[in-house]
Amino acid sequence: MKTRRMTTAQALIGFLKNQFVERDGRETQFFAGVWGIFGHGNVAGIGQALHQSPDFRYYLCRNEQAMVHTATAFSKMRNRLATFACTSSIGPGATNMITGAATATINRIPVLLLPGDIFARRNVAPVLQQLESEHSQDVSVNDAFKPVSRYWDRINRPDQLPFAAMEAMRVLTSPSQTGAVTLALPQDVQAESWDYPEQFFEKRVWHVARPGADRAMLERAAEWIRAAKAPLIIAGGGVLYSEATAALARFVEQTGIPVAETQAGKGSLPYNHPAQLGAIGVTGTSAANLLARDADLVIAIGTRLSDFTTASKTAFQNPDVRFININVAEIDAYKHAALPLLADARCALQDLSDAAGSYTVAESYRRLVGRAREEWDAEVDRIYGLRHGPPLSQGEVIGTVNCFSQPQDVVVCAAGSLPGDLHKLWRTRDPKGYHLEYGYSCMGYEIAGGLGVKMADPSREVYVMVGDGSYLMMSSEIVTSLQEGFKLNIVLLDNHGFGSIGGLSEAVGVNGFGTHYRFRRDETGQLDGDCLPVDFRANAASFGVPAVRARTREDLQRALDEARRLDRTNVIVVEVDRDVRVPGYDSWWDVPVAEVAETEAVRAIREKYGEAVRHERHFV
Repeated sequence: MKTRRMTTAQALIGFLKNQFVERDGRETQFFAGVWGIFGHGNVAGIGQALHQSPDFRYYLCRNEQAMVHTATAFSKMRNRLATFACTSSIGPGATNMITGAATATINRIPVLLLPGDIFARRNVAPVLQQLESEHSQDVSVNDAFKPVSRYWDRINRPDQLPFAAMEAMRVLTSPSQTGAVTLALPQDVQAESWDYPEQFFEKRVWHVARPGADRAMLERAAEWIRAAKAPLIIAGGGVLYSEATAALARFVEQTGIPVAETQAGKGSLPYNHPAQLGAIGVTGTSAANLLARDADLVIAIGTRLSDFTTASKTAFQNPDVRFININVAEIDAYKHAALPLLADARCALQDLSDAAGSYTVAESYRRLVGRAREEWDAEVDRIYGLRHGPPLSQGEVIGTVNCFSQPQDVVVCAAGSLPGDLHKLWRTRDPKGYHLEYGYSCMGYEIAGGLGVKMADPSREVYVMVGDGSYLMMSSEIVTSLQEGFKLNIVLLDNHGFGSIGGLSEAVGVNGFGTHYRFRRDETGQLDGDCLPVDFRANAASFGVPAVRARTREDLQRALDEARRLDRTNVIVVEVDRDVRVPGYDSWWDVPVAEVAETEAVRAIREKYGEAVRHERHFV
């Protein structure tokens, strides 16, 4: 057997360069490179290996959490068929990646994490940044990755690497098991060598399968569909990852079943498709939530059925409602006591089209769908057409950006009140035109995620919409976008604090406490003084990007037009009125209210909360 003498780090990079995936006959290199920040825990190992491998590109970021977000967004945009590896030093560099790991795993997106670790040989312990435990010498801060990783391993000897690397790839390329994969790399082991077999470095193609549904389950699902009077489809992210949008369109055009979308599934049908009802659940449209309330059959495709989608189990009030869940993951397929179709979304939709035969919904149901759509379109037009302020309303800003953007452009967001308003209002025209991270709703994802989206498809204009709270948490990757030459159009909405939680705080009787960016007043001892005079335009300009402030709708339109002509990242700062909110539409979210309180307002809200909880369903 031919071998090659290499360090553990050199062997790992050599392996990663030669990993490919294939689906439907299309082959793709799986790793687009490595993101990282070097420290003593990885510079002499992974750093040395990358230095001698210029054909495997290294990208320098400014924050370890951000680089994982960039990798996640890149992979999501590529339908999970490509990703990055992310390397850090030991200690704080490693733990900075934990939030990113949770974001990837919760959203079922593959990312490989390579944190440096403490010495495996232990004789010099405790080393710099080592967490000591009186119970075990085999504990480090990297153990904190275990609950947020789909696969975790620590490479304590060079000869362990081939077996861990193969397991890592198995998980990363699995449609049902994918997420963050962590290989902790002790800094001494990274630099140790071994005779690695030559076949470890040969090109390896991992086939991404499209499993079909069990025939008996498929026939029963077809029976349920043919018996349904008021069916509804919930399209989740699995529709997009499976590239099943065309199959979904054919199925709904054949059957007349309307479609509502989750955050991850938005774009499964274009906004103006006759079967498109828009967003569902807590951040849903009046059309989707109306049809969900009375649906007798819900066909959930590639969705986790989270509380935002189900309105905390209150969305579906028909006492006879049944669920068919199409999903590659068992954990999702069995939710809501559903009839589980463990299958790839595209394959299942194609099979259901055949099995449903000549079934179509009644004409009266089609008319109901049409009226609900018309009413919702009018509501969006109303919000887009507001002439509020200045400061502008958030809905007006969304409308202005949406109307200016082209169908192939991408909007990126993650946290605050923007995701809910975008879910309702953004008129998506392309399956990849809407990129929201809402599984973890991670503040700070937006700019880093926008960079990943742009890297995945540089031909598209990317509009990062971010609130001032998220911007202040992680604006550093503006510098990285300049470094790499990837243009982002950043629309920064300044509402002087945390607008989303401010509204929720008011709704639970806490009057926005702790959600405003204000000076502390000596008279009250509280943060209720004047607004902090943060100059976001100047802050953005200090990174070296063009930055402007837009006060009016006309200012914003001009700024967007100028931004399109630029060839680099730019920032448009817009102050918005946090008190002018997009309404909720026949939906509710379970946020428990204090059962005992001194204020009458909280006691009254708690009483209403108790009434609302009684509408939660138990699907068992």
